[in-house]
Amino acid sequence: MASIPQSPIGRILPRKAAVAVEEALHDTRVVLVNGARQCGKSTLVMKIGKERGAEWRSLDRAATRQAAQFDPSEFVATSESMVIDEVQRVPELLLAIKEQVDAEPRPGRFLLTGSARVLGLRGLPDALPGRMETIELWPLSQGEINEKPDGFVDAIFTEGPECQHTSTETRAGYIERITRGGFPEAVARPPRRRERFLDSYMADLINRDVMQLSDIERGPEMRALTKLVAARSGQLLVPGALASELGLPHPTVKRYLGLLEEVFLLKRIPAWSRNLSTRAVATPKVAMVDSGIAANLLGLDAVSLREPSSPLGPLLEGFVAMEIARQLTWSDQRADLYHYRTRDQVEVDIVLENRRGQVVAIDVKAASTVRSDDFRGLRHLADRLGDSLITGIVLYTGQQTLPFGPRFRAMPISALWEASTNPGS
Repeated sequence: MASIPQSPIGRILPRKAAVAVEEALHDTRVVLVNGARQCGKSTLVMKIGKERGAEWRSLDRAATRQAAQFDPSEFVATSESMVIDEVQRVPELLLAIKEQVDAEPRPGRFLLTGSARVLGLRGLPDALPGRMETIELWPLSQGEINEKPDGFVDAIFTEGPECQHTSTETRAGYIERITRGGFPEAVARPPRRRERFLDSYMADLINRDVMQLSDIERGPEMRALTKLVAARSGQLLVPGALASELGLPHPTVKRYLGLLEEVFLLKRIPAWSRNLSTRAVATPKVAMVDSGIAANLLGLDAVSLREPSSPLGPLLEGFVAMEIARQLTWSDQRADLYHYRTRDQVEVDIVLENRRGQVVAIDVKAASTVRSDDFRGLRHLADRLGDSLITGIVLYTGQQTLPFGPRFRAMPISALWEASTNPGS
């Protein structure tokens, strides 16, 4: 198995989002770095803020938070640059920040972080339209962990079926990556210590962040729901089915799912149709933002995931979808992430469509060999899209790129983080 370089504790890995944050600070008054707790937001903005000589204030500190709540306007009254960490803890600060940047509309005044979708918080007025740019930061990508290009999205749209990749990664290596996930603290730990971290992470997320966002008092119900969602990673998200299994009202489950999305635990992948077929299913799919959390919630480690009866396929699909979702936040190619499925059970795991209407279709297989039948869904889309389909790819655990027709390829999954439009990078 190809070795996976481990991030030693204390080492700060470079983040792709750093470039986007620096660019935004040069022309935007307020920049918000939003993402899951413990994904590295504070480390990123602390480094950038220090380089800019900005004042640092963390709302995780009780005294600082109380000062912000007591007088938000005075808290942000400064002509210097300021970093405010975990701004969702005192969302009233956004109106005070608006007053400041309207009075002095200089770029780079405030750099904020948030561990919830701040502008979606209930009761928060539309405070900063046209004044703030939001940059999402996810847990570490595989390319960030291994310092690889992470250039698949740009490469596949640019090169199409001419994109080639040879891999040394093995099926066992992909399983290790799934169970490791991408939280910096988890990446730095051996498997048993990683499990302890992920257990604590989930407990803190529900007891602290989710409870803050809502008046939920029944934590056990939320924990049961997160486990069910983890078991459905890469599958259709049907709140009614979850409600029946949990014995909860449908509206309650829908509200809980919304909260889990707000704190960046799960991501809905919308259905794609472009009106090609009235038989297309409109139900979204769900993926856990971090594959390590999904596996840990299900009690799965690298050994158990190698068993034939394990749910490796869905977890691998969710892992791939989220690696692509991470890449879409920094790729030059502006594209959106979807899935496609018809009522006749024809499906494509991932559909990427750029602003010109060009499509890359991707299926994911937890196997080291690929058959012609594995391209059924991709050919279905090709017949309907014509020249709008750039290429159809089956990502698999094998090691070579193989042709299955003029526009179809089987390609190793590691192309996601190792491919690049610049062969020398």
